[in-house]
Amino acid sequence: MLNSQPTIETLLNHRSIRKYTGEPISEEMLSAVLEAGRAVSTSSFLQACSIIRVTDKAKRTALRQISCDLSQAQYEQALAEGKRLGHAYVEDCAEYLVFCMDSHRHNQLAKVQTDWTEVMIIGAIDAALMAQNVLAAAESLGLGGVYIGSLRNDIARASEVLGLPKHVVPLFGLCLGHPDMSSKINQSQRPRLPLDILVSTDTYQVADENKLEKYNEVVREYYQGRGLDLDWRAQIAATFGAEVRPFMLEFLQKQGFCKR
Repeated sequence: MLNSQPTIETLLNHRSIRKYTGEPISEEMLSAVLEAGRAVSTSSFLQACSIIRVTDKAKRTALRQISCDLSQAQYEQALAEGKRLGHAYVEDCAEYLVFCMDSHRHNQLAKVQTDWTEVMIIGAIDAALMAQNVLAAAESLGLGGVYIGSLRNDIARASEVLGLPKHVVPLFGLCLGHPDMSSKINQSQRPRLPLDILVSTDTYQVADENKLEKYNEVVREYYQGRGLDLDWRAQIAATFGAEVRPFMLEFLQKQGFCKR
């Protein structure tokens, strides 16, 4: 019988885990966390999500190379030079799961119109909800994990590696394993926005700029403690200050989504 930690305690202790002990996850544990994902709420009972469990070493390596933090030009140059790129934990974690929005089954069973943008939103929400259930359940059992959104750096290649048909899109990965808590990278929690910025009542409340600046300083101090010259403003600018995967719409449309 598996022993899990209380829900709120588990959720409040969340941190991304990027280094693992190497111990495998038992079949009992893996089955439990996947069942927790299966039990999640789903829009209109459409169940528009699938999980790909990646165990093949070559596929892990290919997905690691996709999950890198380089520009497209740098990525292609590094691949041409035969370099191993991306996050080591994609290869090293005990389990690597890829969450996909999936309307392939819908097209198998009925005459449907799954090319509406709303269908894509439904699938993305279903996948995110399922993944969060999986991670929360895993953490309650003493496991740890980290999401891999950089899977979308080359989403066409990721789909090819995973053998995905039309109407299926890989949204993100999830590394799972037993945390190596001797590693400093696993020990800290990044400070989240305070509730008085996150939560409004009845109508949207524009964030107080002084509170945002105060939070930005909290983040700066956190990163200074890790030896990094970084704050939240810089992270926002780095992410949204230029093109953000401009190939996504074309790929989504190729897979049968977002055509209208």
